[in-house]
Amino acid sequence: MSTVSQSSEPTQQNDSSRPPRSLWRNASFLTLLGGQGISLTGTQVTQVTLPLLLLAMTNSPAIAGVVASIGSLSLLLFCLPAGALVDRWDRKKVMIVCDSLSTLGLVSLAVALLLNRLTLVHIALVAFCNESLGIFFSLANTSALPAVVDRRQLHQALSVNEVITSSASTLGPALGPLLFSLGRAIPFIADAASTAISVCSLCFIRVPFQQERAAPPGALLHDIKEGMGWLWQHRLIRFLALVTFGLMAPCSGYLLIIDVMARQMHASDAALALILASGGIGSIVGALLAGPLYRAFGLTRMIVGSVWVWALSWLLFAFAHNPFMLGVANSLGFVIVPIYMVQQLSVRTALTPDHLRGRINAVFRLIVFGSQPIGLAVNGLMLQYAGPYATIALLFIPQIILAVCVLFQINFLRQMEKSLTAS
Repeated sequence: MSTVSQSSEPTQQNDSSRPPRSLWRNASFLTLLGGQGISLTGTQVTQVTLPLLLLAMTNSPAIAGVVASIGSLSLLLFCLPAGALVDRWDRKKVMIVCDSLSTLGLVSLAVALLLNRLTLVHIALVAFCNESLGIFFSLANTSALPAVVDRRQLHQALSVNEVITSSASTLGPALGPLLFSLGRAIPFIADAASTAISVCSLCFIRVPFQQERAAPPGALLHDIKEGMGWLWQHRLIRFLALVTFGLMAPCSGYLLIIDVMARQMHASDAALALILASGGIGSIVGALLAGPLYRAFGLTRMIVGSVWVWALSWLLFAFAHNPFMLGVANSLGFVIVPIYMVQQLSVRTALTPDHLRGRINAVFRLIVFGSQPIGLAVNGLMLQYAGPYATIALLFIPQIILAVCVLFQINFLRQMEKSLTAS
């Protein structure tokens, strides 16, 4: 564990008299980026394969949704304490330990499949443990990025990181169904190998992932309350948290929806792979557009416009009646995701002090994804009894209500944008 100073900043971040070193010459950033890109690809393989495995074992979208939701329960249990602990501990060590344990869980799934001993309980247990480890890892990773790059490059670094994430979202879903068709254990073996590579890459990074703190942390509950209070009192970050929750909650079961629609269309494994990969292609386009669009339109227009495009693009799934149109809908719908996410993450990261980043990211994540277990279960039930197209129509209602509500906050956003520009 590390105990360190709130006031201490890396030299490269304090020295504003000269331009920062190019990101492409920052070995620590490139190593972190490469390792996480490979690991995220493996994670995407598992995320798209797990619903296929559950559907193959149970032939029930409702059961698949319930089992998948069990893994998401870890967010409700561990997110807040994880944020406080990430602010106390060495973030790099947290990431290494989490990826190492995740590798073991994935190997256990593969071995059980090869021995024909896999059960729904085993799947739920590994999903829950890996989701729990993923919370610690993700909070440490997000909190660590400002320590690896100059703060003037933060928006650029987040945009590049989003391109890598989107690329993983293209390659992983494309590989998942294909690997699954070759053998049910193969996707999990591939994911285990990717997390092992991530562990090795982290070991080569020498830059510390946190600043030093002048005073030791308080009691865990006190630290959690401090993070919750700070976020709730910060009007802009609180607003972004609530808006992001409103966007993400209705879409939590989109993978299950796509799987069910593709099965009804009698799409082949190769076709399903292309459908899922199309979302990653859209994400790459969106990630590349995020920076130029922000510079052209500013925070207010980007937030309001992103919310409306997000809501309306969801309706594209209602017009997808063959595998090709389903892939087109998935691709176009994903363009807006990184555009919005880069904006809100850039603002949140820039405004949050280093010693609070783990906690603020944890509270933000809990607000945004806390409904995911219920959302996955409800999506599964809706698919089971109402079908995919009725499910899409019902899930559009809260999204369009949110878009209308955001219109009434334009003056507030303009005031926040002016204060950000002034500072």
